[in-house]
Amino acid sequence: MANARALAAVLVERGLAIVSGGTDSHVMLVDMRPKGVTGKAAEIALEHANITCNKNGVPFDDKPFTITSGIRLGSPAGTTRGFQEAEFEKIGHLIADVVDSVAAQGGEAEAGVTERVRREVADLTGRFPIYG
Repeated sequence: MANARALAAVLVERGLAIVSGGTDSHVMLVDMRPKGVTGKAAEIALEHANITCNKNGVPFDDKPFTITSGIRLGSPAGTTRGFQEAEFEKIGHLIADVVDSVAAQGGEAEAGVTERVRREVADLTGRFPIYG
């Protein structure tokens, strides 16, 4: 849970909203509306940057379930790899960088941001291989 809390804290610091105000478990629902980004756009952009998430509806969501206003994130896969709070803080910044780029570009992340984040994700996962 400490890893999930570290991730949530960075996302809030970077201007996103956590639906419950934080997390008491290994998952969180992130409201993308403060950035004007849909869950679908965030899911696609993050996938291109090699960060996996799922678009998800949020309370009082006015977007259809095929678009959504939120994403769901969790910490188990990273924690299993050996990530600690510092790595989850880094992941939070990487996610926010992509989301900020999507917001600035009006729907898709800038290619340079996507490529930089993809490299940083590869570096991070390379330091924490699934099989040691």
